[in-house]
Amino acid sequence: MRIFNRSHIPWFLFVVLATLGASWIYLGNFSPARLPRAWRLPPPLVQTVSEHRSIGGTQVGLIFGAIAFAIFIFGVLLSLRKKVIRLPIGSVQSWMRAHIWLTLLTVPLVLFHSGFRLGGPMTTLLTALYAVVMVSGIYGLFLQHKMPRIMQERLPSETVYEQIPYVRSRLARAAENLCASLRPGAPQKVSAGATAVDPSSEAALVTFLQEQVMPYLKAHRGSRFRLGDRAYSDDTFRFVRLSVTEEYRGRVEEIQAWCDERRMLDLQTRLQHWLHAWLFVHVPFSFLLVLLTTWHAFVTLFYY
Repeated sequence: MRIFNRSHIPWFLFVVLATLGASWIYLGNFSPARLPRAWRLPPPLVQTVSEHRSIGGTQVGLIFGAIAFAIFIFGVLLSLRKKVIRLPIGSVQSWMRAHIWLTLLTVPLVLFHSGFRLGGPMTTLLTALYAVVMVSGIYGLFLQHKMPRIMQERLPSETVYEQIPYVRSRLARAAENLCASLRPGAPQKVSAGATAVDPSSEAALVTFLQEQVMPYLKAHRGSRFRLGDRAYSDDTFRFVRLSVTEEYRGRVEEIQAWCDERRMLDLQTRLQHWLHAWLFVHVPFSFLLVLLTTWHAFVTLFYY
């Protein structure tokens, strides 16, 4: 989702104002000397004296933590909202915008709740999980913003991702059919204007197809083959084109087009993997963060 558009401006302003308000309440309760006299908190916003040694256990600290925890739960519910498309509670896009900006709001809330300290082993673990979730989320947001432009620049044409295996198999079958038609005893078909069959040109094409082209087109990961490199591929086809007679160079161009298309399919697959791989970190760690935060809240409220 792109974040540089007008639909995000209200959320941006809300997060800025909420951060300023939370900072004011935090400083007014825990560092009032840092605020000018005119900016001192009104009495209703000043908490009563607390015996807790940590800020997280005070009234204000608990409020910061509770709001952050509620946002964590809302963020996890986004996965459910994406699956229930017809749910009449806002669009998926509006949920995504809220997810992005409310999650960013948790940064000051978590810092204020912890008093800018790690605390014991449990809170240290929670902080580490929170950092992983935030970094992976910001990384994913960056990818979703940049990747469409990269794909548009580097992919002349984009194939439906689910159709890529079928297109790859179609290219491999085309190479197999061409190779079979060039073998001795097969019906001979050369380019328009050809006057005779050239055995040496056909033998060169068959060898090239069997040794390099078909293994490349059939491979699960084409990047492991040298034809997956564009510079090497161009040099190789230039040499093959010189190794056959004029009548067969149209077929060389056809084979090169197949290899170029396979290379573009592999590139699209890699970009798609980059675009979605971060979710395999972000989603499970988000659920784990919610579970451990729930335990942390339970222990804090009932045992301390």
